Amino acid sequence: MQAVHPSKPLKPLRGIRILSLALNIPGPMALVRLAAMGARCSKIEPPAGDPMRHYNAAAYDDMHSRVKVLQADLRTENGQKLLERQLARTDVLLTSFRPSGLAKLGLGWKPLQKRHPALCQVAIVGAHGARAEQPGHDLTYMAENDQVTGLNLPPTLYADMGGSLMASEAVLQVVLQRQRSGKGVFVEVALASASAYLGLPRNWGMTLPTGAVGGAHAGYRMYPCMDGRVAVAALEPHFAAGLCQLAGVATSDLKSMFAAATHEAVARCFASRTCAELDALGQSRDIPIHTLKEASP
Repeated sequence: MQAVHPSKPLKPLRGIRILSLALNIPGPMALVRLAAMGARCSKIEPPAGDPMRHYNAAAYDDMHSRVKVLQADLRTENGQKLLERQLARTDVLLTSFRPSGLAKLGLGWKPLQKRHPALCQVAIVGAHGARAEQPGHDLTYMAENDQVTGLNLPPTLYADMGGSLMASEAVLQVVLQRQRSGKGVFVEVALASASAYLGLPRNWGMTLPTGAVGGAHAGYRMYPCMDGRVAVAALEPHFAAGLCQLAGVATSDLKSMFAAATHEAVARCFASRTCAELDALGQSRDIPIHTLKEASP
C-alpha cells in the first residue's frame, strides 16, 4: 500500500480538464478540491463576475487561486462560441443552474452529449426531481433538515460545503465510469441531499438533547470554566473513566454518565478551574478537552 504524506498529496485527476459554470460556494469549493487532486480547472463567469467576489473578496480569491477564470455572456453568440471551444477540450463540465436554465443555454444533458459524446457533466442543483426548479439556498436546506436553532444562523454553510464535497466526489465517479465505458456520464448533486446527509446523526437522535452526543452524556458537552468554556468529548469508556476520576465520580459506566449527579460533578470540576489548568489536565490524564478562553474586556 502506498503511503500518503501530507505534503505530497496524490494527484488522481492529473491531466483531467474541468470547466465550471458554477457560482457562489459549492462549485468553486469543489474546484478547490479538484485542483488539489491535480485537475486543470477553468471557469466561465458572467460579465458581472461571480457574486462571491462582492460578498467576500478574500474568500473568492482563496477559491480561485488555482483556477483559470474567463468571462462571457453565454446568452450571446460570442459567449456560446467561447463555451463550445472550451467544451471541446473539457473532460467534465460543472454547473449550478436549474434544469430550465441549462436548457436555455443548450446545456441539457441530451443535446450536450450529442455534441460532445465523451464529455461528462456534474450538475449541482438545490434538490432532486421537480424541486430542482424551486428557489432555495444553503439556509433553507439546513432549515428543512433541522439544522437551524431558533433565530440563530448556523456557524457555517453546511449544505453548500457538503454539496461541494459531493460534487468533487461525483467528478471522481464520472471520470472512473468514463474510463470503463468510453462515454460521457451525467451526475446530479443536490444541496438538499448534502444537508440531509450531514443531518443524519440528528435524524437518528444522536445530537438531540436526549442523545449521547447532544448533551445527555456528561462526558460529551460544553461546560463553563473560570475564564471561558470547555468542550469535553470523553465518550469512549476509557475517556469517561478518566473524566470521572478527575471529577470525583465513583463510577463511569454508561448509565452513570447520563445521571444528573455526574453532570453536576463534572460541571463543578470545570467551573473551579481555568482554561490553562484544564488544558494541562487534559494532556496529563489523556482526556479529550478543548478550552475556549473568554476575550479580555
